[in-house]
Amino acid sequence: MHIAVFSQYHTNPDCPATSRHYTLLAHIAKKHRVTLLTTPAWKAQRLTKDFPWVPAGVEIREANVPYENKMGPARRALAFAHYAAWAMREGLRIDKPDVIWGISTPLTAAWAAAHVAQQRRVPWVFEVQDLWPSFPIAMGAVPTKLARQQLYQLEKRLYKSAGHILPLSPDMTRYVADLGITPAKVTTVLNGTDLELATRATPDAVAMLRQEQDLLDRRVILYAGTFGRANDIPTLVAVAESVVAADADVVWLFLGHGFFEPLVAAAAARWPGRIRLVGGQARHEVFRWFALADISIVSFLGLPVLNSNSPAKLYDSLAVGTPVIVTNEGWTKALVAQYDCGWYVPAGDVNALTVQLQTLLAQPPGYLAAAGARGQQLARAEFDRQQLASQVQEILEAVAEKK
Repeated sequence: MHIAVFSQYHTNPDCPATSRHYTLLAHIAKKHRVTLLTTPAWKAQRLTKDFPWVPAGVEIREANVPYENKMGPARRALAFAHYAAWAMREGLRIDKPDVIWGISTPLTAAWAAAHVAQQRRVPWVFEVQDLWPSFPIAMGAVPTKLARQQLYQLEKRLYKSAGHILPLSPDMTRYVADLGITPAKVTTVLNGTDLELATRATPDAVAMLRQEQDLLDRRVILYAGTFGRANDIPTLVAVAESVVAADADVVWLFLGHGFFEPLVAAAAARWPGRIRLVGGQARHEVFRWFALADISIVSFLGLPVLNSNSPAKLYDSLAVGTPVIVTNEGWTKALVAQYDCGWYVPAGDVNALTVQLQTLLAQPPGYLAAAGARGQQLARAEFDRQQLASQVQEILEAVAEKK
């Protein structure tokens, strides 16, 4: 079977990114022919060369469309349109696929996949990574009422035209169902994590990292991810300064890059050694940093649309036994409560997050480790991307057979 994959942002485990689809494509390409239509936007950000740019068996077609998190709405929209136009042309040139897999974000990538599927009379599967256009609209990136209406109409048309829909969280699935899409057409496939890469975070590897970073006998709080507009970084910086001021044994690590990097860098300069801007780490290295931490933070702005997201940092932290604090209501809040592997603090509440962290760090030895162990057990049972890849493959096969 030939599968065409429309994904604007391809990454591999050498990149400071979650690289979800690298794992999924590697699994699927063992059985099927895969053509990936993407861009090399992340290629320049490879920090190591331990992995091939694409998995074995994947044929790649790339459009030279730049992109970075610091771009404003206008430049992002131009990049989205550029890729979509190229993907439509390229999708009509490649050998006819049996099924098309369109990955949003952005919504325009899924739109291109749907267009090519219609032209070539093949079915397509719509993977919903974030709720678009709800997310950019909530962030103020779509200023006119007409544009918002058109995007919502496009979204609904795409849901209806897809042979199957793959949201990345239960709340996204609920959102799609509320639009009148039949439940039989929708399957939740979590973001998940790479348990094989997580095994690299051995006790010896973590101990070596702790020594290299001069963190012996220190309590470590970690935020690992994008420093984007949606991640509530100003709140985290304020909390970090409050926490390290009150406890000389605490070090707060910010691991990543993005729009608010200057804000983090300024805090690190005010608190040398206590607040640290580590920068991005390759996917295969990030698990050591999560394992190093006593607690990790999964933070977003308090926007209802963000309650549905499926953040990689949640899965990665639990995979190595580090408990989490989440800041959004919705399924992640319910998850950490149900499995007693983390805590919820309202988004944007500096005082509440500060108090929660201080309370947790004051608990008896083993308290945080026990919560982390429960999270690790959950990750091994539910979040393995190899199992998720098999699930996606079965759905693609089933949709292709119905054509």
